[in-house]
Amino acid sequence: MFPFATDAVPPLNGVRVLDAARVLAGPFCGQLLADLGADVVKLERPGTGDDTRGWGPPFTADGISAYFLSCNRGKRSLTLDIGSPDGNIIFHRLLDASDVLIENFRTDSTEKLGLTPEQLLARHPRLIACSISGYGRTGPLRDAPGYDFAIQAMSGLMGITGPIEGPPYKVGVALADILTGLYASTAILACLRARERSSHGYAIDLGLLDCALASQVNVAQAYLTSGKVPPRQGNAHLQIVPYELFETADGYLALNVGNDGQWQSFCAAAGATELGSEPRFAKNRQRVELRAEVVPKVAAIMKRLPTAEWESRLTAANVPHSVVRDYAGAFAHEQTAARGMKVTIRDPLGNPVDLIGNPIHLSGAPTATPTMPPRLGAQTDDVLRELGLGDAEVEVLRAKGVV
Repeated sequence: MFPFATDAVPPLNGVRVLDAARVLAGPFCGQLLADLGADVVKLERPGTGDDTRGWGPPFTADGISAYFLSCNRGKRSLTLDIGSPDGNIIFHRLLDASDVLIENFRTDSTEKLGLTPEQLLARHPRLIACSISGYGRTGPLRDAPGYDFAIQAMSGLMGITGPIEGPPYKVGVALADILTGLYASTAILACLRARERSSHGYAIDLGLLDCALASQVNVAQAYLTSGKVPPRQGNAHLQIVPYELFETADGYLALNVGNDGQWQSFCAAAGATELGSEPRFAKNRQRVELRAEVVPKVAAIMKRLPTAEWESRLTAANVPHSVVRDYAGAFAHEQTAARGMKVTIRDPLGNPVDLIGNPIHLSGAPTATPTMPPRLGAQTDDVLRELGLGDAEVEVLRAKGVV
């Protein structure tokens, strides 16, 4: 048990977030805030909702796509046509009742509807308005549509991903979107803290391209430092050797020799005393410079033993490594279970649904209990009543197609 005081509610309890974003980066940010206890209202288009509701298969028995499941748990769904006069009025009433707005509106739409950051903060001076777009709200590409695949290509990420020979590869998930969602949540939390001191709102401008570039850390910095474009390394590491995928006698193993002490431990575990005693290989800098000599030697040694034997030896020697697992193996692993990274909940029909767990583990406060992503517009009436609208007013809006 945690030895100090423990809160009864999650850290963001009492924070209201209006998630008016679609697809992945913004919704993923909203889900992170919901996991931490914020009341996240997902604003969607009447009739169709978020594009990802239809991105499948697979779908649950209740008809929710796996894609939508992945980034919308813990939210409430409100359908609203903010382009209509009545919908625009309600949208601003929602903002009056919200601490945070997450949006990925097109630039021309924000100007047409009077929703630029300057206009939003003039009308809602305590609002934290987070704008997410492909390329940010300034620069020559400010109006261009931005999709993760194009961002991975433009940012240089594909230029360092994939086999050494052959075409560039994208990362297997929409990484630019996910990284942008993480940057967005960090910025929002910082602004919530700053608002306690300043009492005024903030505008956040995030571009997927910026976030993708910033997230390439040491590899991108290697280019800026040297002026040389780093070559693709395949499954190897640009600045650490040996740190890559090796073939064993019966499979593959990711070997991560992260420092010189681990190099000596690996050599001892492998019975490769000649490598461990070679002064030319003693330091990582030397091993990187002599990569073409070191890696083939390690590769030959790794092929001598089966994967299970390497796991046993490297674990005993405390050398970082891993078997390459697919999702079936990853979710079945006891470590995944111990950390609660697969949770099972029930959909409205009572069917069990497995969700990816929340990776944030807190002491001193709980995180939010995971709940199913909402059906389209399921909480529309509830949210509108919280704004003070009566049942008759809601029915009029529904008849007009506003909600």
